[in-house]
Amino acid sequence: MATKSSQNGTGYVVFISLLFDLLAFTMILPLFPSLLDYYKQNDSGGLYQWLEQHISVFQKTIGVPDKFNGVLFGGILGSLFSFLQFASSPILGGISDVYGRKPVMIICLVGILSSYIIWSKATTFSLFVWSRIIGGLSKGNVSLSMAIVTDVYVPEKRGRGMAMIGIAFSVGFVFGPMIGAAYAKWSHGQEGVWFVQPALLAVALTIINIIFVTFAFNESLPKKNRASSVAGKLSEAFTYINVIDLFKFKLLDGVVPSEDIKKLRTLGTVYFTYLFLYSGLEFTLTFLTHNKFGYTSMQQGWMFFGIGITMAILQGGWVRRIPPARTAKTATLGLLLIAPSFICVGMAESPPLFIFGLFLYAVSTSIVVPCMTTLASHYGSNAHKGKAMGTFRSLGALARAVGPVFASIC
Repeated sequence: MATKSSQNGTGYVVFISLLFDLLAFTMILPLFPSLLDYYKQNDSGGLYQWLEQHISVFQKTIGVPDKFNGVLFGGILGSLFSFLQFASSPILGGISDVYGRKPVMIICLVGILSSYIIWSKATTFSLFVWSRIIGGLSKGNVSLSMAIVTDVYVPEKRGRGMAMIGIAFSVGFVFGPMIGAAYAKWSHGQEGVWFVQPALLAVALTIINIIFVTFAFNESLPKKNRASSVAGKLSEAFTYINVIDLFKFKLLDGVVPSEDIKKLRTLGTVYFTYLFLYSGLEFTLTFLTHNKFGYTSMQQGWMFFGIGITMAILQGGWVRRIPPARTAKTATLGLLLIAPSFICVGMAESPPLFIFGLFLYAVSTSIVVPCMTTLASHYGSNAHKGKAMGTFRSLGALARAVGPVFASIC
């Protein structure tokens, strides 16, 4: 097991790498409505218009007005990205179990870099879709970061490592959308296509991240602890993609006590349901505010800033210090908050109630994700903990894959 100093050093490297990644990733969030408006107006005879022509039957069936096509397309893109992440992350994680975390992490970041380069050139909707496809397939760095935390932190300190990952997400949501919106606003007054500047900034941040990981990250999985067979790990990875096996935690059958598997199944189902609801609202927020309140990209950037700063303060000052004995009760509190947050957001006809709903939403997610991940990490021996955490992470990824498209239809 790693020493305390190496734990802290690796934890900070993971935090900084995720921060670079999430700053680049979240910049696009407040730009989605404007991007889809752009392609609707400028992709004449392209993929956007082809899709509009071919979804009319589906559109009439579910009763979506024409003006909400952008919301539907956005939900489909969001789910496509997350589904590809769900499918590729276990495979990339399995490969990292054989060859180590560092080389696979760098490969993921190079793929993410390619997606941003394509985005910067995406004057057609088809190119933009390709950038999202490549980005989704490459987004295994997040699950690899969690695997690294599991590699180096002892069980009683693992909650601290997971909380650092949560803080990176929070800080990314504080500054990423604001940076993206500010760059988009500035570039509207410049020559050329307005979204190129935010895309190029994402490219620059990812190049810095690749250099940082290459020189600062020391491999967290020693050769003696690595799996010997790629075929065996890939077979295991496909179990993570099989939805039925996933909910049953099948990889733990016969190696973990049945009582623990039952508890994991309950925990996994709750986690999936929560993230299904959470990701649906997360992805449709920009479209909701764009259509209902007329928010600009900059106002949406401020909205994500408020959500992110709330999460960062709570996770940095409180959540990471929650005693292990209180983790389950705290997670329950976070789960209970999601209902009133959705009610407030859904009923809001004016900004005050909407903002209060978003505050509850931010408090809920700042608690639930790190606490439930910590709870799941307590099950299984050291030899099988990776399978338990891998299944748990895959359930979260699956929820994020189906949440946006369902929310955009409703």
